[in-house]
Amino acid sequence: MEITRELGRFASNVSFDGLQADVVDRVRYLALDFLAVASRGSIEGSSQPVMKLVHQLGAGREEAVVVGTRMRLAHEYAAMSNGISAHALELDDVNNEASLHPGVVIFPVAFALCEKLELDARRFCEAVVAGYEVVVRIGKGAMPVHQYARGFHPTGTCGAFGAAAAAARLMGLDASRTTHALGIAGSQCAGSMEYLTRGAWTKRFNPGWAAHAGIIAAGLAREGFTGPDTIIEGKNGFLHGYSEAPDPQRVLEDLGCSFEILRTSIKPHACCRYMQSPIDGVLKIVREQQLKPDDVDQVEVGVLKAGYGLVAEPKEAKLNPAGIVDAQFSMPFGAAAAILYGRVSLDQYSPESLASQSLKKLMKRVRCVQDPELDREFPRKWPARVAISTHGGQRFETFVEYPKGDPENPLSWDEMIEKFHSLSAAVYRDGRREEIVKRIREMDKERIGSLATLLLSDR
Repeated sequence: MEITRELGRFASNVSFDGLQADVVDRVRYLALDFLAVASRGSIEGSSQPVMKLVHQLGAGREEAVVVGTRMRLAHEYAAMSNGISAHALELDDVNNEASLHPGVVIFPVAFALCEKLELDARRFCEAVVAGYEVVVRIGKGAMPVHQYARGFHPTGTCGAFGAAAAAARLMGLDASRTTHALGIAGSQCAGSMEYLTRGAWTKRFNPGWAAHAGIIAAGLAREGFTGPDTIIEGKNGFLHGYSEAPDPQRVLEDLGCSFEILRTSIKPHACCRYMQSPIDGVLKIVREQQLKPDDVDQVEVGVLKAGYGLVAEPKEAKLNPAGIVDAQFSMPFGAAAAILYGRVSLDQYSPESLASQSLKKLMKRVRCVQDPELDREFPRKWPARVAISTHGGQRFETFVEYPKGDPENPLSWDEMIEKFHSLSAAVYRDGRREEIVKRIREMDKERIGSLATLLLSDR
């Protein structure tokens, strides 16, 4: 099975004229989501050291915008910075079956290279579709549960391939050189999950480095550098090296017949994707039953097996998050915040919430359990079961089949625009935000560089 070559052929041949209207609309929709999280993420504490470094490394080559700032830098460093910023909030898009975040890897490459190479929106769409297809398919083949078991973060490891595919499409590489770009990217797959131990910022680094790696891989392939054309399926290749039980057949299944970008989800809650369905369930019960925090005696949350070690264990650590990143991977924190505040947005992940005695009290009432029934259709579905018992002896239960933001339960365009305005208001004034939305929704033949100028902060 020539997986690497087939993906190289596919990525090099993606044509705008062959893309259906719903695919192009999805590119625009996810591009706005990316700009929302990248702009707001640019002012996060974890982004500031990155900004300082990339300014030192990339200054003097004003090739691409660093979203949400006043900087233009060398395109590879702009892409790296934008990828890191966009992943800083835990609000970026997710493909459920691959359990990774494609947008924060692919869009930084597409925006940076389109601006540098003066390419139009049609080429932008081609690259985004190619990148999403490659990163998601490799993630599905590697089987997320088995990547996690080896301590790898799929967004970083698989992301390098998707970034290389997108960059190769923008550079106009043929199938052979695109395949070499994938082979070179395979030597740059990085992404440890050890960040979970102390809530470090390296999770945010992983997609940015993948974007940078993909640009370098495609650039080297363009100049004639070679990479193994069996990097994905080979005996010493990615699938065998990064997964305990890969399923190579899944990588090429229905390639060209359906598009993974249409099956990518949006996050409404600022935390790990494995917490989204349970939080939806908690919010549903609290709102329908009009429960107050003091009414709640116990919360039982059914968590998918694949995410249990991310958001429910070790129990003591999840009940006592030491920082924002820890809280974003704590199911007790997410459930308690939903009860206390009625929402689990970025504002709830704050030092004040971490110090809240009311929140800490509620967290102790949250019990996470594994339910085999929830795992029957995983990873195609990410359901949850939630039960809340009250001090008055009542018990309310709900089942969430598709969390808000899944393609089966999507955010509308209006809801996406609301998310963009909410997050980007910190770096763009009203008029600038409205113009960005307008230009994204109408994005067709214009050069991306004219849009990119709007992405510089006006505050």
